[in-house]
Amino acid sequence: MWPFKKTETRIASSDPFLGEFLGARWQGSADVAKASGLAVAHRCISAISESLASVPLRLYRRKDGGGAELATNHPLFNVLQDEIAPGVDSFSGREFISRAILTFGDSFSKIVRNGNGQVTGLATILPGDVDVERLRSGRLRYRWNNPLGSSETLLDHEVLHIRYQSLDGVRGRSPISIAAQTFGLAVAQQDQAGAAAENAFRPAGVLSVAEKINTAQKEAAMKRFKERFVGNQKAGEIIILDGGATFSPMQFSAKDSEFLESRKLSALDVARVYGVPPSIAGINDQSTYNNVETEGRTFVTRCLSPFAARIESAMDLALLSPDARKSGLFIAHDLSELQRGDLKSQYEAYRIGRDGGWLSANDIRGLLDLPKIDGGDTYLEPLNMARADEERADA
Repeated sequence: MWPFKKTETRIASSDPFLGEFLGARWQGSADVAKASGLAVAHRCISAISESLASVPLRLYRRKDGGGAELATNHPLFNVLQDEIAPGVDSFSGREFISRAILTFGDSFSKIVRNGNGQVTGLATILPGDVDVERLRSGRLRYRWNNPLGSSETLLDHEVLHIRYQSLDGVRGRSPISIAAQTFGLAVAQQDQAGAAAENAFRPAGVLSVAEKINTAQKEAAMKRFKERFVGNQKAGEIIILDGGATFSPMQFSAKDSEFLESRKLSALDVARVYGVPPSIAGINDQSTYNNVETEGRTFVTRCLSPFAARIESAMDLALLSPDARKSGLFIAHDLSELQRGDLKSQYEAYRIGRDGGWLSANDIRGLLDLPKIDGGDTYLEPLNMARADEERADA
């Protein structure tokens, strides 16, 4: 209809804040800081980042005859093992990297190199201080709004950028934004529980009288009632009311029970987002000795191992030159310490390796951080084992 156009132009946007401003229905959203502050989310992030930072992250060199050895003479080895940046120990720096990935979906570190192009440090950067754009050449450019000084422009070879489930290869996606409805529901339930807690959840009961009384009489009656019957020291007292007064205690309703169960389900959903088993996330309702042990192994194989591989592959590309990778250098976590189990199982595995002939006494002592012994490099060979084409003389 004149003077309006007959056709309309529409735009598509996935911005939740724009949708909320225009009156769109709630689709589930959660502030990153608030969502990561949920008890179960904090436990999941801490369990993954602390566990991964506690195991060795080392630089290896593949040997021609097979296997690998530690590249201890390379500057990057000390960066990963001891001091990731001046004054920052390796554990703290690596924990920060993992926390940034699990919270914001991105981790940025400025790469510091020596005159030979070798990495001598990784200066971690807050994800919120970085803007990333793709140039026409296909390379990425990073604008670091350094809060301690002027802004810096860095190219992709100057930044260690680790992404979480990126869709465009530019920025990663936060697990909180991926599962926005899950975190939004959990935050809303926590806010509701907090609001109820401010009012002590509910009155203890209702004290009713047959006749109408004024405010002064109400306050006097409540004061006498509290002095006589309210408090731990007065538990078990018999209530005798006169003047037609009755007392009705407030009961815990089925609706309240459903709310608590709903919060438990939300906590489990948050743990599922991070791939953390319930017992590792602090949810021990159904925990037993057997399933806790099984969940511990599951945590290593299905959660830590893929996450460690994500970090290792990004570090290989950013911290090692193509020539260094061709020469056999690579970065890897040592997750064996998390898979050893109890002491009895650990020693049983060592015994099997020793009797089977693929572990020597010094190999085992090295795994236990014990010094070598004379004659400990000998590998045993079981007498009842031989190659299929080998003939042995009868004893």
